[in-house]
Amino acid sequence: MFLLGATQLVLVMTLWFVELLARRFAAPLPFVIASTRVHTVLMLYGVYIFFICGFLFTVFPRWMNGTEVSRRRYMTVALTAASGMAITYVGFFTSRIVLGAGLAIFLLAWIGAILALASVYRSAPKRRAHERLLLMELTFGAIGLAAFVFGVATDNGFAFVIARDVGLWGFLVPVLLTVSHRMIPFFTQSALAGVNLSSIDWSLGWFVGGSLLHGVFELTAQPVARLVVDVALAVVALRHTVVWGLTRSFAARLLAMLHIAFLWFGIAMTLYVVAAVLALAGIDALGRAPLHALGIGFVTSTLIAMATRVTLGHSGRALAVKAPTWYLFLGIGAVALLRIVAELAPVAAFQWLNLLAAAAWLACLVPWAAHYAPIYWRPRVDHKPQ
Repeated sequence: MFLLGATQLVLVMTLWFVELLARRFAAPLPFVIASTRVHTVLMLYGVYIFFICGFLFTVFPRWMNGTEVSRRRYMTVALTAASGMAITYVGFFTSRIVLGAGLAIFLLAWIGAILALASVYRSAPKRRAHERLLLMELTFGAIGLAAFVFGVATDNGFAFVIARDVGLWGFLVPVLLTVSHRMIPFFTQSALAGVNLSSIDWSLGWFVGGSLLHGVFELTAQPVARLVVDVALAVVALRHTVVWGLTRSFAARLLAMLHIAFLWFGIAMTLYVVAAVLALAGIDALGRAPLHALGIGFVTSTLIAMATRVTLGHSGRALAVKAPTWYLFLGIGAVALLRIVAELAPVAAFQWLNLLAAAAWLACLVPWAAHYAPIYWRPRVDHKPQ
């Protein structure tokens, strides 16, 4: 699943980079739906789910002492998802029918993943809130993807809006917050002696609930209520950055990657607060800067940090990153900053900065994928079972 995810990570952004080039120098690519909707469904549903499922299929049984996901079930989900996504790419350029069919097959794989994880959950003797919430968040993801399929079939604009908001605030952000809440304290305590982070368990419900509320208030156009939620999310997130020990984490680069990625969530929510306050005053100054701080800064950085840590650990390698991986990771943060600057720049500079950000994103992620992808089809270096 990580191999499929790494492949998608490169393909999706390559497609978007080509689309931006085409817009600038020729004509937009001939998608059967709006290019922004193509970008939305791929970035929210088509990339990160492979990494999420690959991770959860492995750790769910270990977290709860449950029954492992069988190889047959694992491969059925993986191959169904890959087939659905391949048909989806064809559908982008051929017809809505083909596109809808590909996404429907992809949705079946998604549902299969939920059922596999639910089976592990039911068999487990010890279950925690993290596992229950992850199952709920994956279900929201399936609902959002189903809304997108409905939108493709009916050209219903509101269905695409539901797919966008549910996918971001009901699925992707809550999943990464839940995993971060579970794994950052664990990894920190493993890497740094004498650190105890058990006192912040209370915040999990707020991170997930606050994300869901943000999505609801955005979908129902209630800016004041959303502002209140975003202030609380920003304060709690930035407080966690301090309590979890961002500065201490630089003792180990791999650990610092996780902490820096989480810091981006606090930054993003702060930008959402600033944007909301300005909007209430009748000023639209930040554009989509908060969204890209969240999507590139938090989501992509968390993906790279977590995937790197899990890849090294589950392949029997030392839990340490060399300079190239470290600087590629920092480059993702630079891409986020560049994309934020693009939103603040004059209109004449926006297209060039947007294009430059996409090129820089590929410049960071292609070498990362090229380095780590071969690990996924090779035996563990310590010769232990896979």
